[in-house]
Amino acid sequence: GQFFNSVNMGLQMAALAVAMSSDRRLKENIKEIGKSPKGHTIYEWNYKTNPHSRYRGAIAQDVAKIDPMAVDILPNGMLGINYNRIDVNMEKVS
Repeated sequence: GQFFNSVNMGLQMAALAVAMSSDRRLKENIKEIGKSPKGHTIYEWNYKTNPHSRYRGAIAQDVAKIDPMAVDILPNGMLGINYNRIDVNMEKVS
């Protein structure tokens, strides 16, 4: 019993670690730059808390329309993307 509870908790923590905080509400200066082969819109943006760095990836609200299983609600209430489930990479571009 206790062993399986520990394993389950570890899997849940790993899933949260994989889900990147990709909620539109956290981003600004959002620019659409393309589409992935599976139809996900690819964007560049900066996070409101980090205006001097640009990132490329997807927005959780858009991903949820195509693949809701790739989107999680994070402990802070924001949406996150499990990038292992979609054909877009999250990357820092500047």
